[in-house]
Amino acid sequence: MPEAINMPAQLRIPVELAELLVESAGLIARESIKAYRIKRNSRRDPQGLTLRPGRETPLWNALRKEIRSHLRKYGAQANLARLLGLPRQRVNAFITGGGQMPDAERTLQLLAWLMAVQKGSGPA
Repeated sequence: MPEAINMPAQLRIPVELAELLVESAGLIARESIKAYRIKRNSRRDPQGLTLRPGRETPLWNALRKEIRSHLRKYGAQANLARLLGLPRQRVNAFITGGGQMPDAERTLQLLAWLMAVQKGSGPA
């Protein structure tokens, strides 16, 4: 905080707190960009190849984690599989197993399903 500005004593702490929050928000924004940047070894992973689930797919990992929390109820995974038009085992491979990823259309369907479940309206 610049000392040249005369400020009432009761505003000094809120202004310092606001400056700290702004500084922290900037730091968090810079660090979050780094967290979602995909690091590739150009020799082993040429550009253009399909991503495989794992450390290089942090957004997919976060989506899987969120979906998994809504599939704990008995039969929920089977209902989701019916909605996606897939066998239950395939949904299990996407969500629980983690070794596979759905195609783009089914990923968007999963996002839509998750939004509906979080709103409480439930998918139709």
